[in-house]
Amino acid sequence: MIYIMIVAMGLAVFLNRYLFLEPRLPVRLNRGAREFLGFAVPGMLTAICGPIIFLTDHQLNLSPANPYLLAAICAVALMYWTRNVLLTVLLSMALFYLFRWWL
Repeated sequence: MIYIMIVAMGLAVFLNRYLFLEPRLPVRLNRGAREFLGFAVPGMLTAICGPIIFLTDHQLNLSPANPYLLAAICAVALMYWTRNVLLTVLLSMALFYLFRWWL
């Protein structure tokens, strides 16, 4: 049963992507829908990363000793400063492990 569910979800994701990526299919989105979908990725990343960064044991943790919060602030600053995704990911991961070790 689990394998059927995995295959079914894989097909659902594949077909969802295929409809928009295949140039021969007549599916076109208007400008408003494309702009609306532009907010999907940042919203999803915020929903995933927000609880990891701000919640510890189901309690809000905004202390300066929170390595997740410090690394997230550093990652935002690095991205703003360098405009290089790979460098930002590598440096912010290194900073996160440094903060976890130090704090």
